[in-house]
Amino acid sequence: MNQAELHRYLVSKEPKIDDAQQLKTYFDLRLATNLSLIKSLFFSLYNEKEYVDQFYVLIEQLETLYGQRSLALQQQDIERLRAGNWYQSEQMVGMQLYVDRFNKNISGLNEKLPYFKDLGINFLHLMPVTTRPAGENDGGYAVNSYHEIDPRYGTKDEFVALTKNARKKGIFLMLDFVVNHTSDEFEWAKKAKAGNAKYQGYYYTYPTRHIPDEFEKTLPEIFPQSAPGNFTYNKEMEKWVMTCFNHYQWDLNYRNPEVFIEMLANLMSLANLGVDVIRFDALAFLWKKLGTQSQNLPEAHALISLFRMCLQVIAPGVILLAEAIVAPRNILKYFGEGMLEGNECEIAYNASLMALLWNSIATKQASLMLKSLTEIPTKPKDATWINYIRCHDDIGLGYDDNFIASMGWDPRVHKEFLLNYYCGKLAWSPAKGLMFMYNPKNGDGRITGSAASLLGLETALAQNNKNIIDYAIAKILMMHGIILTIGGIPMIYAGDEIGTLNDYTFEQDADHVNDNRWVNRPLQDWNTISTLNKTSDSPPTIIFKGLKNMIRIRKDHTVFKDTNNLKIYGCPNPHIFVYERTEGECNIYILSNFNEVTEKLDIGWLHSIGIQTGNTTIDLLTDHPLELINNELPLKPFQQLWIKNS
Repeated sequence: MNQAELHRYLVSKEPKIDDAQQLKTYFDLRLATNLSLIKSLFFSLYNEKEYVDQFYVLIEQLETLYGQRSLALQQQDIERLRAGNWYQSEQMVGMQLYVDRFNKNISGLNEKLPYFKDLGINFLHLMPVTTRPAGENDGGYAVNSYHEIDPRYGTKDEFVALTKNARKKGIFLMLDFVVNHTSDEFEWAKKAKAGNAKYQGYYYTYPTRHIPDEFEKTLPEIFPQSAPGNFTYNKEMEKWVMTCFNHYQWDLNYRNPEVFIEMLANLMSLANLGVDVIRFDALAFLWKKLGTQSQNLPEAHALISLFRMCLQVIAPGVILLAEAIVAPRNILKYFGEGMLEGNECEIAYNASLMALLWNSIATKQASLMLKSLTEIPTKPKDATWINYIRCHDDIGLGYDDNFIASMGWDPRVHKEFLLNYYCGKLAWSPAKGLMFMYNPKNGDGRITGSAASLLGLETALAQNNKNIIDYAIAKILMMHGIILTIGGIPMIYAGDEIGTLNDYTFEQDADHVNDNRWVNRPLQDWNTISTLNKTSDSPPTIIFKGLKNMIRIRKDHTVFKDTNNLKIYGCPNPHIFVYERTEGECNIYILSNFNEVTEKLDIGWLHSIGIQTGNTTIDLLTDHPLELINNELPLKPFQQLWIKNS
C-alpha cells in the first residue's frame, strides 16, 4: 500500500467534499498522513542538527503553496483521488509536440483540440513553453522561468484558457519541470554572477579546478561533441560552475535544502497552471557525489520521493513522470523501492522497450526483446509506463550488455551495426537517420530521425517502389500497435500519425544547425492532414486511419488498462513477438512479425498458449477470422494481429 492509497481511503469516507473549509480539512489530513515520511526523507538528505529550521520552513511552505492553488483545482484533486489510478486506464492515449511546430502558438493549439479528439488522443505532452534564452536553449530545456510563458507562444492567460478547454474535452496535459538545472539567465544565476554568495550556493561553483577535476574523473560526458566536460568557467563570478549538459545550463545544488524548498514552489507554480502530469526532466542527475558517476544515486531517489510526498499533500491530483533514460533495472527504481515503493514517480518512460523495438527492426528478430523484457522484474502495481517508439530527443541504444552477450553478440560490435543500419552506412538498409553525439572513445552514439524515415518510408517514396512503401507503412503501424497494447500509456510523436518524413531544414537554421535532433521535430503538415478524408491510398491516409482504428479498439477493451496483466511468450519463431493481455474471461493476443518475409506459427503452439483457431476467433484489426494454411498461421511481412477468442 502506498501513500496515495491512504489518501484515497480518506476521501472515500466523505461523499461530498467541495467547499473551501472541507478541502482544507483534507489538506490537513494529507499532511498528517505524509508528515513522518517527509521528515524522514528530509533528514536523510540534510543533517537534522544543522537544518531543523529549514524543515519547519518547508512545513509552513506546504500550507502556503496549498493556499495558492485555485478552488477548482483543489476540487479536481479530490476527484482524481476518487478515480484511483486514472493514469493506468485503457482510455489514455498520448501525443507529444512542440506547440509552435504543431500550430504556431498556444491559441493555435487550442483551436486544434478537435483534431486530437478525432484521432483518439486525450493526453498531450507539450514541450517547454516557458521563457528561455534566445538562440541555443536545448529546445527550451534551459529555463529562465518555471511559470512565465514565453511570448513566442502566447500569454499565461492563453495557456490557462487552454488547460480549462482541455479539461472540458477530457484531455490531460503534461509539461516539463526542468528539475536538474536552470539556464545561466535564470534569476538565481544572475544573482550568482553578480557575486551573491547565497545564490552561488544554489549551484556547484568552485574558485579553482581542484574539485571539478576530481568530479571529471568519474562523470560521463552527456554531449561529448558539442559540450565536452562537465564544468564551465564563468568570468563574472571568476568561478567554475557545474554544467553537465550544456554550458548555459547550470546544475542545481540540492545539497542545499533552500534549493529544494524553492524548487518545490516552482513545481507548484507549474502545477497551478492546470497541468495534470509533470515530467521530471533529467532526474537521474539530481544528486552529485565525488567518486561516482552522479547518476541514479540513492540520494536522488530520496529527493524525488520528497518532491512526490510534498506534492501529494498540496495537489494529489497531479502526478509525476520520471524522465530516466537509464539501464532497464535502474528505470524500475524510479517508481520507488523498499519503503518508498509506489511513493516516487507514478509513471516512467519505457526507454528499454523503445530501444528494443528499434533493435528488432534492424535485426528482424524479437529474441533480444523477449529476453530483456522477461528477465526484468515486474513494475509496482500502482505504476505505469509511457510507451513510445521515439520522442523529441535522440534514440539511445541503452541495452543491457549482459543480455547482448548472452545472445552471442559482441555488445560494441552490435551497437556499431545498429548505428550503421540507421545512419546510412549500410547500402541495403532502408533507414534514413542521422548519427547524434558519437563518442569515438567508447563507440557510443545515438540516432535521430522521424519514425517514418527510420522505418524506410523516405527511401521507399524516393524509389517510388510500392512494395517497399507497403513494408514501411506496415512497420510504422506494427511499432505503434505494440505501444498501444503492451501495457501503459502510448505516446505518439506529432507527425508520426501521418508518416511525416525527416525535416532537413534545420541545416539552414543558425540556432539548430549544430543539433540534428531537429531533423525529427518537423512542422505539423496541415496541408496533408486536410487531404486525409479525400484520399484512400496515400501513405499518410493509410497510417492515420490505421492508427485511429487501433486507438478505437484499445479504448473499447478494458483488458488494455495497465494492471500488470501482461504475459510475454517465448515464441518458437524468433521473428515473431507474442504477448497476451488478460482480464477475467477476456484474452487478447498480439502477434507481430519483424521479418520482411512471411513467417508461420504451428497450430499446436497456438493452442498451447490458448489461441483458438475456429471461425469465431478474430483479428480485431480487420474483424476477420484467422486464416490458417496447412495448420499454420501465416503472418505477412511486418504484419500484426490482435487476436481475440470468442
